[in-house]
Order: sequence, then C-alpha cells, then structure tokens
Amino acid sequence: MTFLQLLLIAIVQGISEFLPISSSGHLILIPHLTDFPDQGPMIDVAVHVGSLLAIIIYFWRDVMGLARGGFATVGLADDPLQRRLFLWVLVGTIPAVVVGLFLKMGGYLESFRSTDLVAINLIVYGLLLGAADRWGRQEKKFEDLTFRDAVLVGLAQALALIPGTSRSGSTMTMARFLGYGRVEAARFSFLLAMPAVAGAGLLAALDLAEASQAMQLDALIAGGLTFLAAFATMAFLMNFLKKASMLVFVIYRVALGIILLALF
Repeated sequence: MTFLQLLLIAIVQGISEFLPISSSGHLILIPHLTDFPDQGPMIDVAVHVGSLLAIIIYFWRDVMGLARGGFATVGLADDPLQRRLFLWVLVGTIPAVVVGLFLKMGGYLESFRSTDLVAINLIVYGLLLGAADRWGRQEKKFEDLTFRDAVLVGLAQALALIPGTSRSGSTMTMARFLGYGRVEAARFSFLLAMPAVAGAGLLAALDLAEASQAMQLDALIAGGLTFLAAFATMAFLMNFLKKASMLVFVIYRVALGIILLALF
C-alpha cells in the first residue's frame, strides 16, 4: 500500500473511532469512494490498536486506577472501589470477546464488509443515539458503574462488531439510556474499549507474524499515524461533550446513510 492510502486510513480511523459515527463503517467505505484497493481486516485491526494506545495515554489516570483494581482483585492491593470497577470493565468486555471469536472462527467478518449494511446501521443506530441523548438522564458517573450496567453496555459493544454500528456510538447510546452523563458515557466507552481492542490486536498480531514484511510495515505505519489522529480527536470530543449534545453526530450518521443507500 502507498503512504497516501495508509495516511488516509489512519486519519479516517483516528477521527471516526472516537466520534460515534462508526470507524469500521468508514474504513469499509474507503475503497468504494477512492481508487485504493480494500485494505483488509488486518490493517483495520492495526489502526484500532493505534487508537488503543491513544486511550491508554489520554486516560492514564483511569488506566492506573484500573491497574490498581487488578492488583486488588488478586490480593496485591487494597482498593475496593477500583477493584469493583476493574471487575465490571472485565464483565463488560466478555460479550464482545465471545461474539468476536465466534465471528472470526466462523469466517463471518468478511461478509459484513457491505455498503448497504453500513448505511442501514448508520441510520438505525444514529437515531437510537439521538433518542438516548435527548431523553437519557445525566446523573451517573463512571464510579457508579454496576454489574447490570456493565453487562448492558458490554452487549451494546458486541453489536459494534457489525460495521456501521459504531463501538463508541453503541456503548455511549446504552450508557446514556442508563443515565450516565455525556462525558461519563464517553469515558466509560473508551475504557471499556481497551480490553476488547487489545484482544483483537493480539489476534491480529498472530496473523501479522505470518504475513509478509511489507504487510507488517504497513500495519506499523498505519497504527502509528492513527495514534496521532486518535489522540487529537479524543481531546476534541471530551471537550465538545462538556458543552454540546450529540445531535451533530446523529445528523451526520443519518445523512451519510441516506447518501450511501442512494449511491450504492
């Protein structure tokens, strides 16, 4: 792949991963809207790992807190709150891991790379995001996370394995329906992404180990460029949600979905 294609993929992923507009859906659209060949799911996962590194650095305080929770879980620290949050984040990760392994082992992931599917999901889940943001209460914080909330948001995250749904969009939608504020919903969404994306990255690393050196270099470049774009986007979104609603993302999703259905 050319550097221009890798740069375009990284920018699209870095921006769309954290905005609730579906990064996987936008990545699938690149070969349909340009002359570039389909980059394939391996590069898609590589750029998601770049996004993961951005989450870890931006939310380093929360990451350290969850790490203390992990130590507390095995008796190496005494921090009941962080232990509870660590366990609930793990619980929320399980649905996506189970569904992701099923889809990968069954070879279903390639069948999802359809513009029609992306368009329909952009519209449907965009409208759900709008409803949740309009009528959802804003009274819970990440520290209020319960087992039930973790399971429900985890199930929403599993839906995002279907392109066009949006991992951040589906998890923030569920969190808003459950009464979490916009900033807290985004914070929960990004932290919940870490184990799921790390697991997908590990599987991709195993595939990359058997890939050509050219593919390995492409994945490394795309991941690094994505990290830069993702970090900047995350900083923008967290500040944006402090003073604005998600309506602009809803309008964008619905409009893009309608345009795609008309074009393809």
